[in-house]
Amino acid sequence: MSFCCGASMIGTKGTLKHIRTQIHNVPLLFCPVCHRVEVHHLVENEYEILAEYAHGDGAPEVDFQEYVESRDQAELFENCVNNENEEPLDVVRSQIDMALDLLMVAKQMNDAEWEQQLKERLNVLSKRRHKLKSKNTMRGR
Repeated sequence: MSFCCGASMIGTKGTLKHIRTQIHNVPLLFCPVCHRVEVHHLVENEYEILAEYAHGDGAPEVDFQEYVESRDQAELFENCVNNENEEPLDVVRSQIDMALDLLMVAKQMNDAEWEQQLKERLNVLSKRRHKLKSKNTMRGR
């Protein structure tokens, strides 16, 4: 499981820009708290090679899936707690539950710094949950 700032990262595919080349359908991990994005560690080497070759050829855009032997998406994201196909509110709830569990551990360990970090993340996630609930209410869900 990949973590960033106290939250587990979400598995997804997206577009990254390498110098002037856009590379589509790259397996990524995304942090729902700070919005950090990183290339999935299982395809990181392939991404770097493709990015360098595509840039060297002057290609404005390439599709990762066309050039790299695709891995099963289930295999890539099997250790992610959430993925992009889930309902956003469910993802946030899951992240809050995990952060609360970690907060209990931090308290048991008397780790005040970790506790504070987790409380800040819970604050961000709580605000996001409130926004999502408001959107769903406006849509009549």
